[in-house]
Amino acid sequence: MTITTAHRLNKLQPSPTLAMNAKARALEAKGIPVLSLSVGEPDFPTPDYVKEAAIAAIHDNFTQYTAVDGIAPLKAAIQEKFKRDNQLTYAGNEIIVTSGAKQAIANALCAILNPGDEVLIPAPYWVSYPDMVILAEGVPKLIHSDHTQQFKITAEQLEAAITPRTRVFMINSPNNPTGMIYSAKELKALAEVLLRHPQVIILSDDIYEHLIWSDNAFANVLMVCPELKDRTIVINGASKSYAMTGWRIGYAAGPAEVISQMKNIQSQTTSCPNSIAQMAALAAITGPQDSIKTMNQAFRKRHDFLLQALNTLPGVECISAQGAFYLLPNFNAWLKDNPKYESDVQLAEDLLTEAKVATVAGTPFGAPSCIRLSFASSMETLEEAIQQLQVFME
Repeated sequence: MTITTAHRLNKLQPSPTLAMNAKARALEAKGIPVLSLSVGEPDFPTPDYVKEAAIAAIHDNFTQYTAVDGIAPLKAAIQEKFKRDNQLTYAGNEIIVTSGAKQAIANALCAILNPGDEVLIPAPYWVSYPDMVILAEGVPKLIHSDHTQQFKITAEQLEAAITPRTRVFMINSPNNPTGMIYSAKELKALAEVLLRHPQVIILSDDIYEHLIWSDNAFANVLMVCPELKDRTIVINGASKSYAMTGWRIGYAAGPAEVISQMKNIQSQTTSCPNSIAQMAALAAITGPQDSIKTMNQAFRKRHDFLLQALNTLPGVECISAQGAFYLLPNFNAWLKDNPKYESDVQLAEDLLTEAKVATVAGTPFGAPSCIRLSFASSMETLEEAIQQLQVFME
């Protein structure tokens, strides 16, 4: 018997970041050492006070179902976080806790999209955005930018992309994969366009909010334009800022009617977030924030080293990032000089199998001819990876 799967899966692709990580681990399982610059997670341990909170939760037998949208103390802490960091005020029914920021985005898209609705996605983008839109039966519509415009779209591009079918505009700053940050001025220009199109809902992915090690200040579109609050959904989580990727706690804030539908979806799919991880996230958000500063200091040093080293490689051009822990060098000139490589995808595969350096091709991020490098690895790993890249490319 042949089973026919759902039509919405026809365009769905596996996550390339996770796929590359799996290939790297497969090589390591064979005893072949691999230098991993592919995975987007801090190489720092979860802070001790966060781990202690989780241990205490276990000893207190806090191991059963919680409210679908998260425990009350954690939601209250998230409310305070928005006031403290973003000058935004939300009621309890305007916040939901999820199993990672990824689930928050998926829930939001399922809650607001109808078949055929268009979702505007600035490129380069996080690889999962288009596929999540497709799963929700929407239509991803890309707005392209490149290094000549600092990988950021303009207000004019946004205006030109909006059609009567546009339902959602997604924005991610600091950005994965570029590490670029939209300034308050740039966000204000985008907001002025969005004000003219009241049918468009804004989804602001702020997961890298605290990982800014440049002199740039964080802002999101709602902070510069509060008038958009009734149609903006803000996504965040504990994964990146507190080195808690595996704990899987994200959250969203937005209009109560949307959050309510996200809660309904969650109740029928995953029920509540992990109870123990919620207690850990509560400790992370309300506790000392020193670990963030420590990570950012390390990320800045790694960024500066990697940026300089990449720009010494033949045929490679890389611009400085401002936050997160990624660089997106352009290998276009090198690829032209090496015609046996038809694409950045093929290059990334050979970097793994021949140079033993795990990276991710830029094409799945909407950045052909580029390679995404994560510097959420030790300086020793970065130094060795650059040496192996240099040997491979020369």
